[in-house]
Amino acid sequence: MWGILGLVLLGVEMATGTFYILWFGIAGLLLSVLVWLFPNMSPALQVFAYAALSLGSLFVYKRYYKGTEKDDLKVGQSRGDEIGKQGTIIQAVSATQNGKIRFAQGVMGSKEWTVISDEEIAVGEAAKVVAVEGNALRVITA
Repeated sequence: MWGILGLVLLGVEMATGTFYILWFGIAGLLLSVLVWLFPNMSPALQVFAYAALSLGSLFVYKRYYKGTEKDDLKVGQSRGDEIGKQGTIIQAVSATQNGKIRFAQGVMGSKEWTVISDEEIAVGEAAKVVAVEGNALRVITA
């Protein structure tokens, strides 16, 4: 029964490709081997072993393999590439009001961005990106 559960969960994982169900499927297959080796294992111990194997396989993944995945960056966009880009303010920005900036060439997939600044920058002035803060760009006068 545990082997069938493990195979079904692995099949669902292959259909979705999410890595969420994989660990439960592996635990089911491992538990089927344990039940084969120790056929008198009580159902309560089987459920406990299934939970422990599920958490154990998830722990191994998080500990050893999760850090080796690459960042999802846009094609042609390196991390920090937007820092230093200059654009033109199209909606005034100040310490108390967000504004907008337009770039001649798109930055992170868009030509217009919401900006924040500690200084007042009027419409038509050039501004330079110094940081990305959430969904907005922090700018200073260029």
